[in-house]
Amino acid sequence: MNEKEKDIIQLFKQGNQLKNTVRTGWVQRGVPEAENVAAHSYGVAFITLILAYNLDEPIDLAKALTMALLHDLPEALTSDIPAPAWRFLPAESKHIAEKSAIERILDKTDGILMEQWEELRPGESPEAKLVHDADMLDRYLQAVRYEEQFGNLRLQEFWQKKPKLHFLLSLRLYEEIRASRIQVRPRSESDED
Repeated sequence: MNEKEKDIIQLFKQGNQLKNTVRTGWVQRGVPEAENVAAHSYGVAFITLILAYNLDEPIDLAKALTMALLHDLPEALTSDIPAPAWRFLPAESKHIAEKSAIERILDKTDGILMEQWEELRPGESPEAKLVHDADMLDRYLQAVRYEEQFGNLRLQEFWQKKPKLHFLLSLRLYEEIRASRIQVRPRSESDED
């Protein structure tokens, strides 16, 4: 096996690690068997694909899908550190940690993957905006699923503030997802009979 093939296998292993990296924000809110980062990344990529075909604005689909698949890749090294934890760390520490991790993961690649990952953060290109919206929509879809599946009252906080979405279609879909929620109520002893 040559060096390039070894580097590719190492990159595969980093991506594969996301299958074992649990989304800790869900765990903190009492969700049993919470999704892993790979499942979330698939959800973001799938939503990106569907939205791209339904937007009026031209989208470079290959670039958008690349961004969607790379957006949480640093978590293969950093793990999924939830937002409440980052609030106690210095400003920009999340970006610094994630950039260091992604640079290490993509070290042996040709650079285009790193460029596309970096383009995502400022969120200025149509593709970056699309992936941002897809990331939010996947999060809200997952919250609805967990509310329905477990009756989890600790997920109410997700719905207290409307997310910033870039496309009208994304906003309309968010509103539909929000409207589809069941009214979660606490389980009582009579529910167990």
